[in-house]
Amino acid sequence: MGIIASMKLIKNLNNGVKYMLMASFTFAIMGALAKLASGHMSSLEVVFFRNIFGVALISYAIYKKPMTNSGGKPYLLLFRGTMGFTALLAYFYNIANIPLGDAVTFSKTAPIFTAIFAWFFLKEKLSTSAWFAVFIGFGGIVLITQPSSMGFTKYDLLGIFSGIGAALAYTSVRELRKFYDTRAIVLSFTLVGTIGPIILFILSEFITNPDLDFMLGKFIMPTGIVWLYVVGLGILGTFSQYFMTKAYGETKAGIVGAVSYTNIIFAIFVGLLLGDSLPTMTTTFGIVLIVFAGIMVAKAK
Repeated sequence: MGIIASMKLIKNLNNGVKYMLMASFTFAIMGALAKLASGHMSSLEVVFFRNIFGVALISYAIYKKPMTNSGGKPYLLLFRGTMGFTALLAYFYNIANIPLGDAVTFSKTAPIFTAIFAWFFLKEKLSTSAWFAVFIGFGGIVLITQPSSMGFTKYDLLGIFSGIGAALAYTSVRELRKFYDTRAIVLSFTLVGTIGPIILFILSEFITNPDLDFMLGKFIMPTGIVWLYVVGLGILGTFSQYFMTKAYGETKAGIVGAVSYTNIIFAIFVGLLLGDSLPTMTTTFGIVLIVFAGIMVAKAK
């Protein structure tokens, strides 16, 4: 009876919630593969492979079933792709250098910022309780980063940016879905995420500033099992992005954003399998605050 009840519960879930649960799970596995691949190549190259396979998969899907877009928002489409690419670059750099659960938690601040951007750009109403939730979420960020007298670390800043960049990308999806097929929106992200690294590979030959290592790197051809990592993260990353885009197109940003926090649970578990340590009590409390804030935002909206 328990299994039957669970199946009925899943069947009755809102489509946006279903899509985001699938996105969260595939995103966590993609993160694990990215962490494994980062031991053999730069974060920039990981981003490149994550997206080039996405371009191939989405292009094939478009070939099999041509898109029907009304179009008219090319700059917003480019903006969505650019924000998604830069956020992913910061995210993968953190994956390579800090525990997977921490890196994902940083990126999962995106729903908090999404609520703010949806209020500012899309004129969605944000109630008093939603604003309170936003401040709670920021408190969670402080507990996770634990800034010292020297300020935030490089990983903290990149982590926060990964959340802001993703939030801007997600907010733009809310508008773009009125004019473009989901595949066109995802393709904008994977195209920018493929061309961008190529440009940065070239610039890396002339720039050697170690502080910019998060966005620079030399191309190294994968060998052996590394191919399995990059192909896997490319495929799973594309499916994750597709499910996520569908989720934000089906349901309000606040609700979908709250469900996306399940990614943290998946990521912490997968990270433990890869050898990461459990989050500290302070970090755990920060995660709880961020998740609570997301739920409050969803309820308010």
